[in-house]
Amino acid sequence: MVDGEHPEAVVDERLAKAIGVSPAYLRGEIARQLEEVRRREALLRAGRARIDLRDRTVIVVDDGIATGGTVRAALRGVRRARPRRVVLAVPVAPPTAVSALARDADAIVCLETPRHFNAVGQFYENFAQTSDDEVVALLARAASLPPGDAGGLAAQHE
Repeated sequence: MVDGEHPEAVVDERLAKAIGVSPAYLRGEIARQLEEVRRREALLRAGRARIDLRDRTVIVVDDGIATGGTVRAALRGVRRARPRRVVLAVPVAPPTAVSALARDADAIVCLETPRHFNAVGQFYENFAQTSDDEVVALLARAASLPPGDAGGLAAQHE
């Protein structure tokens, strides 16, 4: 799903057809996911205005890429906001995924591109998901800081 003012689904039609996903199922799942995008946006934004990305350099950060489908949707969503430049930053991804994403970002920074790649989690000691409550707390803290001051958020979150 690509969020934004007008959320939309990004569907790999070839994959959907190859695994036999019916159009009816796909429509239902898209509707459910759009509702989830709206719910999470309301929760995480907490009344704060959307940041205008137009003519800015935007860095999209992911914890790692497996197939690239999710981050491709994110990059397309960012592109719709007309930034000057889009940079993708990830610690790890298979070489094929990095190559496939080259046209979706102006630059890609990927620390490791191992040939033997099974899952992103294999490269982490702790790959626990971050809860909505943790994200809400971090966003609230960041909103209270002066512009440009990270306030040690990353270090405190670890």
